[in-house]
Amino acid sequence: MLKEIENRRSVRKYLNKKVEKEKLVQLLESARLAPSGSNTQPWTFLIIESEDTKEKLSIADHHQKWMMTAPIFIVCVADIRYRISMGTKVRLDENSSEPELKQIIRDTAIAMGHLLLEAEHLGLAACWTAWFEQDDVRPILNIPDDKYVCGIITLGYGDEAPKQRPRKAMKEIVRYEKW
Repeated sequence: MLKEIENRRSVRKYLNKKVEKEKLVQLLESARLAPSGSNTQPWTFLIIESEDTKEKLSIADHHQKWMMTAPIFIVCVADIRYRISMGTKVRLDENSSEPELKQIIRDTAIAMGHLLLEAEHLGLAACWTAWFEQDDVRPILNIPDDKYVCGIITLGYGDEAPKQRPRKAMKEIVRYEKW
C-alpha cells in the first residue's frame, strides 16, 4: 500500500477515456468499507457523468475549468442524520456549529481517502476538490440542507504526471508521549 500512497498525486488533466464500470464499482467498494465512528457510515456518493451537471459543478467549484477534462465526478456527501434524529431541524453550511458535523465530515473524509488510494491502485487518477460553498453545490444536485458536501473528486485516466510535492520530515510531524 505504501507504493500507492507515495505515487498518488492530484491530477488536473485527464485523457478522453471512459472509466470501466468494474473499476468504478471497486473504487466505491473501497469507500464503503472505510471505518467510521460508531460504524455510522454517514456517506453517500453521487456519480456524475453528465457534461451539463459537471459544468455546473465546476463553475460552483470556483470556476475550475480543468475539472471538465475528467470523465467522472464523485460528489461525496456526509449525512448528519446518522448522528442526530430526523425531528431535529438543522441546516448545514460552512458556519454550522453542530459538533456532529465534525464527526460526519471526519468519517466521510476517511472514505474519500480510501477512494483516492484505490484509484491510484487501479491505475486511475483523481483530485479532491472543495473550493465551493454548500449553497452553490447542493441545488445543482437537489441535496437537502441537512447534508454536507465534503468534496468533489474528479476521476479518470491521467493525462499528466505531476511531480511529487515536498513533504515534511518525520521529525517535524511526530512527537512521542507529549507535545
